[in-house]
Amino acid sequence: MDIMIAVQDACVSGQWLTAIILSLCCFLPSCLPAGQTVDNSSVESVVSRQGDTALLRCYLLDGISKGAWLNRSSIIFAGNDKWSVDPRVSIVSSVGDKHEYSLQIQKVDVFDDGLYTCSIQSERNLRPKLLNLVVKVPPKIYDISSDITVNEGSNISLICTASGKPEPSISWRHITPLARKYDSGEYLNITGITRDQAGDYECSALNDIASPDTKTVKVTVTFAPSIQEMKGHGVGLGRTALLRCEAAAVPLPSFEWFKGEKRINKGQGIDIKNLSTRSVLTVTNMTEDRYGNYTCVATNRLGTANASVPLIPPNTALYGSTGSAQILMACRYLVLALSSFISVY
Repeated sequence: MDIMIAVQDACVSGQWLTAIILSLCCFLPSCLPAGQTVDNSSVESVVSRQGDTALLRCYLLDGISKGAWLNRSSIIFAGNDKWSVDPRVSIVSSVGDKHEYSLQIQKVDVFDDGLYTCSIQSERNLRPKLLNLVVKVPPKIYDISSDITVNEGSNISLICTASGKPEPSISWRHITPLARKYDSGEYLNITGITRDQAGDYECSALNDIASPDTKTVKVTVTFAPSIQEMKGHGVGLGRTALLRCEAAAVPLPSFEWFKGEKRINKGQGIDIKNLSTRSVLTVTNMTEDRYGNYTCVATNRLGTANASVPLIPPNTALYGSTGSAQILMACRYLVLALSSFISVY
């Protein structure tokens, strides 16, 4: 009450600056009576995004009233006199509106959060306006697991942490055509990972301020080779034969070819081409001694797999090279026997 009397006396005597400073003291937390707090129901909320320009609007009562701005326990402006050393703050007024006495803060940041007071002082009355500046911050992922390589069947745990205001929610998804989503949270745990679960995993941090911030982790799942396809076709003498072997493996397999127990090398009409997960054996100018059983062997550091295919002349039975000829001869004997039986009758 003593401060208010001093404010009125200063106004009557024309000491506006003194009156403004004394009136600001009424709003300093240290000057409030014990147990008294700010009435939040009368506080106007101003929301701004980090990096934007915040405008806290205030209007003078008339052409002769004076204003001042206070932030927490610091005086920012008293009238047009700037007390703050912060170059980002200034007083602005609308074109044609001489009564506006608004506070502008450029490149607003989280440390600008808090309660601001616009104090308007006329000859006899003090009218404060309370504004609460809320600075919201877009989500930002600041830590995420590095790319990892694990063996099939292992357990993995990925982590993604983000900042923002309000605090962002975090979600994970496997970047595949199905785009499987996982439960929200900083941690993504996968038990007994399979080769189908390899690939990129996207962490997304989202709040209501901006588009989500996303980052990815690449998960490589290693496994031993398995032969997926083995193909060969019967080919006549002097023709070209192709044998194809397809294997799945991570890391990529190396291939070898065998005929019986003997390893096959390039040269003398034989060519071997390895393309990622496929190996193709080409035999040109086929000869009798090149017919037989061929085996493809795929190997990486985790294991080995093999599969075999016979390379045989065309129209040859797999079980016995003379099977077709014997059947044909039996048919001829059957026809002769039937002819003899009919002639008797």
